Amino acid sequence: MKVEMFEGDVDALEYVRERGVGALADKMGIEFIEFTIERSVARMPVEGNTQPANLLHGGAYVVLGESLGSMAANLHAGPGKLAVGIEINATHTRSATSGYVTGVCTPVHLGRTLTTHEVAVTDDQGRRCSTIRITNFIKDMPGR
Repeated sequence: MKVEMFEGDVDALEYVRERGVGALADKMGIEFIEFTIERSVARMPVEGNTQPANLLHGGAYVVLGESLGSMAANLHAGPGKLAVGIEINATHTRSATSGYVTGVCTPVHLGRTLTTHEVAVTDDQGRRCSTIRITNFIKDMPGR
């Protein structure tokens, strides 16, 4: 998908892969698989992101959700704009213990100044482990 995002006409998924998703997401092994305004998908390994009982840490689900939701909001915001998270919540319904978890981010609301996204996180068997909702505020890019 070609989109006008930030600067110039670029492929959104390739842009994210080249730009990166930030130091924390890199440390956690988050990898974007699909990236459009309508749907964004990323996965993250369970290994290395667990709490002492060897379950995926609840905060790791939230980092995956915030990475997806914030990046999707910035794609929607477009050139010269910056989307910043103002609220996030998560409900964990299952514990992942191995393999990968995959987050699928879809918009609930795409407005001029606010976006809300839902991120459904599933394990390798397709079972939902967490549901995350994130709201972002869209503002002018600093310095503009």
